[in-house]
Amino acid sequence: MSISLRKVGIIGTGHVGSHVAFSLALQGEVNQLYMMDIDTKKAQAQALDVMDAVSYLPHHVTATAGPIEECGDCDVLVFSAGPLPDFYQDRLESLGNTVEVLKDVIPRIKASGFNGFIISISNPADVVVTYLREHLDYPAHKIISSGTALDSARFQKELSTRLNVNRRSLSAYCMGEHGGSAMIPWSHVAVGGKKLTELQEEMPHRFPELDHAKVLDDVKIGGYVVLEGKGSTEFGIASAVTELIRAYFHDEKKVLPCSCYLDGQYGVTGIFASVPAIIGKDGIEEIFELHLTDEELEAFQHSCSVIKEHVEKANQM
Repeated sequence: MSISLRKVGIIGTGHVGSHVAFSLALQGEVNQLYMMDIDTKKAQAQALDVMDAVSYLPHHVTATAGPIEECGDCDVLVFSAGPLPDFYQDRLESLGNTVEVLKDVIPRIKASGFNGFIISISNPADVVVTYLREHLDYPAHKIISSGTALDSARFQKELSTRLNVNRRSLSAYCMGEHGGSAMIPWSHVAVGGKKLTELQEEMPHRFPELDHAKVLDDVKIGGYVVLEGKGSTEFGIASAVTELIRAYFHDEKKVLPCSCYLDGQYGVTGIFASVPAIIGKDGIEEIFELHLTDEELEAFQHSCSVIKEHVEKANQM
């Protein structure tokens, strides 16, 4: 009996891709890393840098670099190529440059014969993964974007700080676009399995009312504060992607927020947007369709309309 090693390929080995690679290695979620970049020297250097760390990691990892056409034996492919937005730029404004990268990369992925699980993290996240899936003609359950996985972590941070409750006790998601139109389904926020709204009624001294608009604004601006301070977001997105890959490799059947292909859920069809979904060895196994309030559903569908508008723009480029 042969043992199957877990191999992850990463396209784009800059700030984000390299941190995803090291997070996977550090947390023990990969056996082999395959680094790919238009800058071949950078990809090779990132692979060597990971290899230099192996002596002090809890388990053995190998890292190599090469062309996209040779990534066919990877189990997971992470797409992280494309430009970083600057502080004054909305993620959607980086679309044109990212589409140019996609036009180069997509035929090379096809040539590789890759048929595993794809996680796209390049911005604008939901538009890019919709474009990628359509032009790869890929099964919808085998491709996602990290989407609001990171936004949800930021939301949980804000709630944890305001309520003085450990993040692991929270069930709280952002949904819709990974961007300016993201929304929060407050009616489904829970602490220890109990709805926050109930706790606020029963224990107002412990769970005060929150300014929903201010919390959402703080969540949205969080990434730009990091971007302005250090030039890119790295640790948060790397941890989020590692969590998604862990759920896939270990068949965890874990409910996580990520950008999935919607085919009628929430009244939306034909695009990717972030919703809670069960992730296991088959990729997206189920999409949770929460019973949103009318106001929440309107906000979610508006967010999806923003994504759809920019998908149409991408297809015209």
